[in-house]
Amino acid sequence: MAANKNIYAIYLLIFFVPVSYSQTVSYSPAYFGPNANPVPEFSNATIPALTTIQLSESYFFGFGDNTSNITFSAEVPLLPERVSLKAWFATFENYRVTQAVYDERSMEGNELSGAASGDFYVQARTLVLLEKKFAPSIILNSTLKTASGTNFGQRRYFDTPGYYFDMEIGKSFLLKSKLISEVRMVANFGFLCWETTNSTQNDAPMYGGKIILSNRFFDFESTLSGYYGWITNGDAPLVYSAKLNFKPTKFNLFVQYQYGLCDFPYRHILAGIAFRISKLTPQYKFG
Repeated sequence: MAANKNIYAIYLLIFFVPVSYSQTVSYSPAYFGPNANPVPEFSNATIPALTTIQLSESYFFGFGDNTSNITFSAEVPLLPERVSLKAWFATFENYRVTQAVYDERSMEGNELSGAASGDFYVQARTLVLLEKKFAPSIILNSTLKTASGTNFGQRRYFDTPGYYFDMEIGKSFLLKSKLISEVRMVANFGFLCWETTNSTQNDAPMYGGKIILSNRFFDFESTLSGYYGWITNGDAPLVYSAKLNFKPTKFNLFVQYQYGLCDFPYRHILAGIAFRISKLTPQYKFG
């Protein structure tokens, strides 16, 4: 009888230890790398006419986690300025954390630095309302995030998938000025969801707003955005970013600075280039 009790005790220990351990992991941006579950970026509420390929390099620093990575994205207009398919992923991530961050995140292993590869995002974008004199443009986005990111034990990426739906609303105002010829205002609202542990999911309303000042040579964007999870374990990030976009004829050059205001312990510098490629744009002939 005593032997049977010991066997039952071992079974209970085997069953409950992984569960209790998994619950110590906070699936939130405050306790993972900067690319694990960032605040989603949103566009200027337009869909491009040409296929756009973008390559950028990021550097996150401050607060005990220094991370660099390259991000690749591509947006293909299935119907120019009406419907598009977009995909992006972060790769070649290199990181170094302090011992304090290592302990706070309950990281595995003995290394304070390493490399990782990121999740893959796929997004369908649809124009539901065309911008007119007194009406804004409205775009609906549906986005899926895979669980392909590596180094969960080092708290770089979640080992669970996620998705979000959001709506972009944009309106431009033209000015009679050579310095600033257009002011565009964009609002973003949505719903973000990701799995955590024990079949639990975190649901978070998304929100954001930006102002874009433009002329024929450049755009300057000022954005405030975030989301608000219900578990309250560092899952309510709020970030501010400023972006300068230079617009030569066939490509764009851009730089961006982002600061985490809440539950996103990073400063972020980004620089990149975007190409508009007509040969990679689907061509349709009707009639």
